[in-house]
Amino acid sequence: MTPDPAFAALGIALGLGLLVGLQRERVAVHFAGVRTFPLIAVMGAVCAMLADRFGGWILGAGLAGVITTSVLGNVFGPRRAEEETGVTTEMAMLVVFLVGALAWTGPTSVAVVVGGGVAVLLHAKAALHGFVRRLGEKDTRAIFQFALLSLVILPVLPDRAFGPEPIDVLNPRQIWLMVVLVVGISLGGYAAYKALGARAGAALSGLLGGLISSTATTVSYARRSAEAPTLAATAAMVVMLASTVVYGRVLVEVAVVARPLLGQIAPPLLALGGVSALLSALMWLVARRQPSELPEQANPTELKSALAFGAMFAVVLVAVAAGRHFFGRGGLFVVAALSGMTDMDAITLSTANMIAEDRLDASTGWRVILVAAMANLVFKGAAVAALGSPALRRAIAVAFGFILIAATGVLVLWPG
Repeated sequence: MTPDPAFAALGIALGLGLLVGLQRERVAVHFAGVRTFPLIAVMGAVCAMLADRFGGWILGAGLAGVITTSVLGNVFGPRRAEEETGVTTEMAMLVVFLVGALAWTGPTSVAVVVGGGVAVLLHAKAALHGFVRRLGEKDTRAIFQFALLSLVILPVLPDRAFGPEPIDVLNPRQIWLMVVLVVGISLGGYAAYKALGARAGAALSGLLGGLISSTATTVSYARRSAEAPTLAATAAMVVMLASTVVYGRVLVEVAVVARPLLGQIAPPLLALGGVSALLSALMWLVARRQPSELPEQANPTELKSALAFGAMFAVVLVAVAAGRHFFGRGGLFVVAALSGMTDMDAITLSTANMIAEDRLDASTGWRVILVAAMANLVFKGAAVAALGSPALRRAIAVAFGFILIAATGVLVLWPG
């Protein structure tokens, strides 16, 4: 027998209400806890059912009832002396009522996600408050600058291509969207660094450094190794980990820009990333007992940096299109080698963009990205040779040399 959808909706509402109520009961809220919140959620579901028959005013009346109850409970209900004042519980009551209604009207998955998210958000109070207290002026500025880049600048840019054929590839909105993507990835790493950086071990330092900037991390640890030669093993492991994260970052960017072709582009890059990860693991076994702290990182959302990347991306975009048209595949690889030395994002995104627009086949595209990755390794290896200790230079020369040999083999032998 097929279960009645009404009972399923009521069960979902009851469960989500219990989840939120349990959290509120744990923090000893004076007027709404493990019984009240399930009742509110079920009330929302019942009101939604009745609204189907008698009109939407019933939902409005139910919501007004919840608001009235919360006000009266605050004014006349008993309150513990140690309990903090605020409107968190009251807002949670309103949301739980609407979640209950959504459990009936659908989509049910949204009701489950919202209800579960509310419970997690309420439970994370201490962690969130602690994180906010740790934010400095620079960190707060980073958040608002990212909002400026993504929510203010991006929507007003024209969404059409400029430039003469065959290099009519300068679409301001697409270019800035790539800026937002790259800055967003870096900001995620920067946020993790601010939350964990001071306590991070060497392995986490390498992972975060790769998210923020593998080149900057390589330079920082090369200098560290010169100042403290005993940290060479740790520095080598961090540099390798940061360089390994680059492959994951590249795949995320390709997935965003050319998702349908990710299956063709990802395997050779994953193979090379696997070699890099294996070398990183071996270095971790050597360096795991040495403490490390990620050096101070720059704010990745500075408008000047975003504009610089946008300009670089536009230049690489035009260079890739022009190289492909006037010089064929050879021109693409030259552009990849030159641009990949200092930055992988621009050449990755421009190549993925051309693949998505059918200006370039996927087989050539992943080879272009791989050549850029090889050039990036050469550049970082040169930085280590110039700035690092002798022990670090030897370790990185062996590791990077092995990866470059493997990359050459992939380029030559990989089918397609």
